[in-house]
Amino acid sequence: MTGRRSRRGAAALAAALLTAGCGGGPTTESSTPKDANVFTNPVVRTDAPDPQAIRVGDTWYLFHTNAGGRNVPVLTSPDLVEWTPAGDALPELPDWADAGKTWAPEAIQLAPDRFVLYYTVADRASGRQCLGRAVASTPLGPYADDSDKPLVCQPDLGGSIDASPFRDTDGSLWLLWKNDGNAIGVDTWLWSQRLSPDGLTLTGPATKLLKQTEPWEGTLIEGPFFHRHDGKLFLFFAANAYDKDTYAEGYAVCEGPTGPCVKAPENPILKSNDVATGPGHASIVEQDGRTWLLYHAWPPGQEGTTDPGRQVWLNELVWTDGAPSVRGPLREVQR
Repeated sequence: MTGRRSRRGAAALAAALLTAGCGGGPTTESSTPKDANVFTNPVVRTDAPDPQAIRVGDTWYLFHTNAGGRNVPVLTSPDLVEWTPAGDALPELPDWADAGKTWAPEAIQLAPDRFVLYYTVADRASGRQCLGRAVASTPLGPYADDSDKPLVCQPDLGGSIDASPFRDTDGSLWLLWKNDGNAIGVDTWLWSQRLSPDGLTLTGPATKLLKQTEPWEGTLIEGPFFHRHDGKLFLFFAANAYDKDTYAEGYAVCEGPTGPCVKAPENPILKSNDVATGPGHASIVEQDGRTWLLYHAWPPGQEGTTDPGRQVWLNELVWTDGAPSVRGPLREVQR
């Protein structure tokens, strides 16, 4: 398996989908499925925005935007369905950052005992959201950021948010992010730049990939991540206001990590329906050639609330003639 999301190969997913009544546990509520091949969304029913999960050994680790007094809440699971809170992966912020707005964390494993967490945080000097990086020897952390300034900060462009690491098939490391232009009324671009092998610094030029151009996107695109499938590089992204039912997920096809990228004409491929609203800011896991989208969504009519807030959903992403589409949002999912 290749690509950033492929390294999260979902070897445990089959067991999850074959377990009757999946969806219980400390952070979820269970319901009785019609048969043993069904699990029920959402798989995390508490406020867990911007989810991203990696698999290490037999355990999944899910990171999400600050909630419950934790900078980077982390949950663990044996199967992607039953999740247990496991504390704060980033209990201490660097000296240049303020607490309260630590968003969209994503982790990557670079060695058996080396994990790097990229996250959005409030930069005290600029007054904008900027990107940091922190290191740990285990996936749970605690991660530590020893830097004296942000990894990426574009205050003149509204700040920088939604960092997403990607390891390409040639072994090169890349970082994606968004300039937070909607914060100051300018364009929101998705950017990419190469990372050093240790994941701590950026090298070479930063490249603009995409900005908001389509009516469904409103004034912004965000939450980017790369995924390779059959050799093609896909750039997935969310668009529109996060707290509205117009928030949705789309994708583009790129020639390489620095583009050029072309948006899919069928976008958005994941949007609100009668069971979930404002779905987006997704990540991908794979198992045996099947692809699954992990994303957040609000209960219908409860956009912008924190109780229960943005819950975590899991639905299949299928490939037809090389193009992805999402079977969802679906509450009951058949294996």
